[in-house]
Amino acid sequence: MSLAMESNGSSNLLGHCDEAKHKNGVLVFDSSSLQKQSELPNEFVWSDLVDAQQDLNEPLIDLGGFMRGDAEATERAVEQIRKACRSHGFFQVMNHGVDGKLIEAAYEEIDSVFKLSLEKKHSFRRKAAEVAGYSGAHSDRIKSQLPWKETFTFMYEFEGDDSETSVSDYFNSVLGEDFNQTGFVYQKYCEAMKDLSMVIFELLGISLGIDRLYFRNYFQDGNAIMRCNNYPLCNNACLTLGTGPHTDPISLAILHQDQVGGLQVFTENKWQAIRPRPDVFVINIGDTFMALTNGIYKSGKHRAVVNREKERRSLVFFVCPKKDKVVRPPQDLVDREGPRRFPDFLWSDLLAFTQCEYRPDFHTLHSFVNYFLSSKFP
Repeated sequence: MSLAMESNGSSNLLGHCDEAKHKNGVLVFDSSSLQKQSELPNEFVWSDLVDAQQDLNEPLIDLGGFMRGDAEATERAVEQIRKACRSHGFFQVMNHGVDGKLIEAAYEEIDSVFKLSLEKKHSFRRKAAEVAGYSGAHSDRIKSQLPWKETFTFMYEFEGDDSETSVSDYFNSVLGEDFNQTGFVYQKYCEAMKDLSMVIFELLGISLGIDRLYFRNYFQDGNAIMRCNNYPLCNNACLTLGTGPHTDPISLAILHQDQVGGLQVFTENKWQAIRPRPDVFVINIGDTFMALTNGIYKSGKHRAVVNREKERRSLVFFVCPKKDKVVRPPQDLVDREGPRRFPDFLWSDLLAFTQCEYRPDFHTLHSFVNYFLSSKFP
């Protein structure tokens, strides 16, 4: 579900491969062309790949009872969330209230974006140090161990005068009037994801024994990074990854994966797969929320594998605080579970770190803290 530069912890130099097409020193991710090559270009090769041998036993949480005010169902959901977040940071939710037809429409509409010509997609490529736009294998940012995927990313503001049309306006301005319907669908999808995130934040607050509205209020004026992923077929799927091992720097990720599957979680010193289900969302804790809980809840370690027979797609809604928001755990949580593990910082500082300075991996938050403290107190 990675945000920013894909992950292994280093931004290596370009591994030259004569067969791969490059433009201005940057590899052009044209999967149909790359598939015709006898060998996988060096830039995409990952070493020491060990596949998942079992499914993760993550809880499937029924939100229906909580949303109806059922005390017994709420306690059951809270206990499941608490256990999962203290262990590996992943759980799934069902009976979430999001219309299945809206999810289907989101997949159908994004296909029209990924099926555009390379020239057209490159016309709205993500610019340096920015989040929104198209990216092919993130090859403009990293030079080796590239992810075998293409992404389209845009922002969604939770509040503001243009919050009800911001996504639609972005599609119209970037892709043109032919994508009016696509923008409309994703505006509605983001609104549904925001509502779902508020339900989850309330449950997270209860599970931590703090004011149940604390996180709802904290994120009410926040924003989200919406990312659509396309993982093309790969003849050499055993040699590469769709998304490298990492934790997400954001607060909360709400993922829907299609039925091809490919999401894997690293826990108990091994990779374990999350089996796709059409009517559920996968939720994972990110680095920022880990800091907001003083390290009590774990940022989920994960990656995505690719498939040699089926194309895979996923939709990820990354929830973030307002950029100038101070990331600090609630005092009553610190009093009970202290001492403080992380300094106060702004979400914008961590975002900039992952966009410009560091390729996210399993140590992003700790690396950021070291960088932040050394910059603040040289």
